[in-house]
Amino acid sequence: MGKSGFYIELKTIADIRDFVSKVTKLEYEVDLEQNRYIIDAKSIMGIFALDLLAPIRVMCHTDDPSAFYEEIEKYRVADPEK
Repeated sequence: MGKSGFYIELKTIADIRDFVSKVTKLEYEVDLEQNRYIIDAKSIMGIFALDLLAPIRVMCHTDDPSAFYEEIEKYRVADPEK
């Protein structure tokens, strides 16, 4: 099983709710990484513990996350490390 990712921004409570509702439908694990923190993307409380003013890396633990990526494309931002 692969691990791939990209960066997103969740700017409002509605964004967070929408994102979590999409993630909870998945059969595989999705993590959010920011600095030294890694949280379960299905955890609303965990997301609120992150700095929502900074990009968040989404890591999908599957070989083919393309359908999920398309669903959350509106939250995608440029890689801040590039």
